Parts: sequence; C-alpha cells; structure tokens
Amino acid sequence: MPSMVRKLLRVACLAAALPAAAQNFSDIKPAPQQLAWQDRAFGVIVHFGTNTFLDREWGDGQAAPAVFNPDRVDPGQWARAAKSAGASYMVLVAKHHDGFALWPTQQSDYSVKASPWLGGKGDLVRMTAAAVKQEGLGLGLYLSPWDRHEPRYADSKAYDKFYANQLVELASGYGPLVEWWLDGAGSAGHVYDFERYVAELRTYQPNAMVFADTALFEYGDIRWVGNEVGVIEGENWNVIDRHGKLRWRPVEVDTPLHKDFWFWNSRPEFAASLKTVAELMQNYEDSVGRGGQLVLGIAPDRSGQLPEADVKRLAEFGAALQQRYGDAANVAARARTDVRAAAAFDNDPDTFWTSPDAHRGVLEVDLGRPVTLDRALTMERLEEGQLVRRYAIQAWDGRRWVTLTQAQAIGHMKIDRFAPVTTRRVRLLITSSVGPASIREFKLFAAP
Repeated sequence: MPSMVRKLLRVACLAAALPAAAQNFSDIKPAPQQLAWQDRAFGVIVHFGTNTFLDREWGDGQAAPAVFNPDRVDPGQWARAAKSAGASYMVLVAKHHDGFALWPTQQSDYSVKASPWLGGKGDLVRMTAAAVKQEGLGLGLYLSPWDRHEPRYADSKAYDKFYANQLVELASGYGPLVEWWLDGAGSAGHVYDFERYVAELRTYQPNAMVFADTALFEYGDIRWVGNEVGVIEGENWNVIDRHGKLRWRPVEVDTPLHKDFWFWNSRPEFAASLKTVAELMQNYEDSVGRGGQLVLGIAPDRSGQLPEADVKRLAEFGAALQQRYGDAANVAARARTDVRAAAAFDNDPDTFWTSPDAHRGVLEVDLGRPVTLDRALTMERLEEGQLVRRYAIQAWDGRRWVTLTQAQAIGHMKIDRFAPVTTRRVRLLITSSVGPASIREFKLFAAP
C-alpha cells in the first residue's frame, strides 16, 4: 500500500473516532408548520361530554351513553364566541379520559351513536369542524390516550391498535388539523406505542402540530407549560434540552375560562368562577406576551351551548385586547423613522428589520411628540432560530437614554410593561445576539 494512501486512511480513521460537534441552541430552527402554529397565538379548547351531565371533571368510564342528550347543541355559537375573543383556532376534546367518543367511532359502541342525541345519528366532531371552517378558525382535536372505559386498555398491544384506529378515523375524516393533543394524564405505568400513533397521524395530517409534555419529547412539536393557571414562568426559550437532545418546542399555556373547571358544572361555584377581563388579560400577557401560545378552556352547558355570561365575557375580552394591543393602539405605527427600520413599525408581521451587526442592534423611533407610554410589544423573526439573548427598551429623557426594562428572551412575541414614561424617542437596544437579529414588530402603547 503506498505511504500516501496509508496516511490518508489514518487521518480518516482518526476523524471517524472523534465525537461529532455538539449542537448549539442557536443551531436549532423551527419547521414552517411550527412557525405557522406560533403565529396563531391564541386558541380555545372545548370540553363537552358525559362529564357535563354528571357535574364531573374526570369521568370513570361507567357513565351510560344515555346521559349525553343535549337539546340545542351549537358548535357555531362556540366558534363565534371564540372568534370574538380573538382566538384563531379551536381544539375539540373528541374523547376525554372517560372514553366516551363524540363521533360515531367504529372501534367501540361507547360513543354518540349509543346516545339518544339525534337518535344516535349525531357526529359532534363533524358539526364542530364545519362550524370552525365557517368562522375561518383552525381545527384541533384531543384524543385522550387514557381510556377508563375500554376493556382493551388492560392489553397494551390491543389498545395500541384500538387507539391508532380511532386516531385514523379522526385524522382522515374531518379535514385539515392544526393541532393534535396528546394528554398524558392518568396514564402512569401504562406503555403506549406513541411512535405508531404519531406515524399514523403524520400519514394523514403532516402539518398538524402534536401537543405533548416533555416526557414525550421525541414525539411532540409543542410542549406543556407545566401549570394550568395561564403563566409562563421566567425567560421563555423555544429550544429545550432533554437528555442532551435539543429540539424546537414552543410552549402552549392551557387555562380554563372558569377557574378550576374545564367542564360545565351545575354547582353555584362554577358560575362564580368565571374569570374577569382583567384576569384574562393577565393570562394573555403572561403567555402570549412571554412568547408562548394561549389556549383557553371553554365549556358548553347541558343544552350544548356556552352560557350567555361566558359568551359575553369572551367578547369583552376580545374588545379589551383590541383596545390595548390592536394595531390602532400602536403609537409607533404613526411615527417617523428611517426607511430601513420602518418595516418594524408598520403593523405588518410579514415585514421585518434586520440588525446590520451580528451581535448587537439598535432600532429607534421618533414619535413626533411627547407620549406617555407604559407598554411595548416586540416580535422576533424566528426563521433562523431564536437569536436575541439580551435586550433593553430605553427612552430619551432629553439628555440621555434611560432603561425602562430589560430581559433576555424575545421570541415570538414579548410584551414588556414598565412604569409610565413621557418621551418622544424610544429604542430597542439588542445587547447580545448570536446572529443578526430580525424584528418583525416593535409596537409602543400609550398608558391608559
């Protein structure tokens, strides 16, 4: 063997023996489907089933199908109410932990086809899909892996086939889905073939985002926040690390419209638990305003409609959102700035400003007159990953720049609140970035 060939072989073997370069957080980028899902920002999840008629949160799987018999079920009302609140998608709980299916599944008799509702001919999933489409919302479905009714649950392999078949019915029969919920509640000790489930889902719904806790890290596209009170704690990064593996996993924050109640309940404390507009706004600012996604739980009553108080509250919340964070409230949209920076102030998230410096950046706006401000909303362009690592928002006091607030993560959307300040000039100061940062929007809002 020629000496040069031997040398090349030794080099090749040495290179093969070296460990692969570790991934950095900044190397991880989102899929287009994830970006599209994150732009939805706010949705609702509907809990309605046998629990509604029995004043339960978790059913035991023993409820007779005959208890499910709404007389005025109206998914169109649900969708209109959700849209009035500003929601862009609706997730329907097609089967909760009690195992009762809201569509006429061919895998079991424990479904709406065994109930008196519409003479056993009803299909609530189909009705909901049509209503959501009519209102221009996205559709998501929740199919609980835990099934407290199905006898095959005791046999993991038999149940895997049962669940996968139900999944295929839903994934292939009701049009495009924006989200698929995998709730792990109550399943301790049971082994599921999640790889099979997700493979089946991808066959029929390649663009649906899979919601799953970090325990299902390999299968989820989005993750649970870890609480049901509507709050992202601390700085929010889209890339998370589990056992040395990095993945883009944006967070979804779930919380009910009625505190502590996902399903409607006839007890007085249910009506008394309806969140105020101020509480809902706090949920929004602590979830969407921290770079996450908010999904708000709504619950039809036994008639199949949302209570009037709930419909009214959702509309009030939507109006409050527009008043506080709508395009018309953005005082920076009417401000003076240079042409290159204007893309960040135009109320159009499809345009963006990019810093000419790879590690720092300054985005400044002149409001034209002194304005008293107390909030800012910033959106980072995430196609190249979440790059901003530290930033500040500053106001000019006539002599120097004064820092109003500072933090680390911006992400999809960051709402910063600060003490009211009267100023004419404001800037976003990016003090640390792992690449040229791009800002889709930098909005400023006058104090009420």
